[in-house]
Amino acid sequence: MIRSEEGESYERRVYKNLSDYQYMKVRLEFDETSVQLNAVQFKHLIVAALRDLHGEIGAALPVDVLTFEEEILSAILRVQNRGLVKLWSALTLLGCYQGQKCAFRVLQVSPFLLALSGDSRELLLTNVFDN
Repeated sequence: MIRSEEGESYERRVYKNLSDYQYMKVRLEFDETSVQLNAVQFKHLIVAALRDLHGEIGAALPVDVLTFEEEILSAILRVQNRGLVKLWSALTLLGCYQGQKCAFRVLQVSPFLLALSGDSRELLLTNVFDN
């Protein structure tokens, strides 16, 4: 309890994060553009990256691929809060897939899925008063 100058008491509560999950927008980049992956291969690559860095415990981390775009190898992933750092580190340290150099780019991270629907860096504002 904290007392104010007027003698009133109040309790301060701080919630760091109410969401149980974190959402990540990621893109997989290769040196060569000829590499094609489907959603199953993409998920397998993520699990392999977790296994390489964190062992079988890391591979058991529940990661969901919510959306996947084959053309640009981009996806939105869902992971529990406790697994965010493990997933992020595994993706960052992944260096090759089937002998070809690659890299995951983490584009956005948020506890809210809706926040990944737009990117303020790509936002184009127009003047509503222009005729």
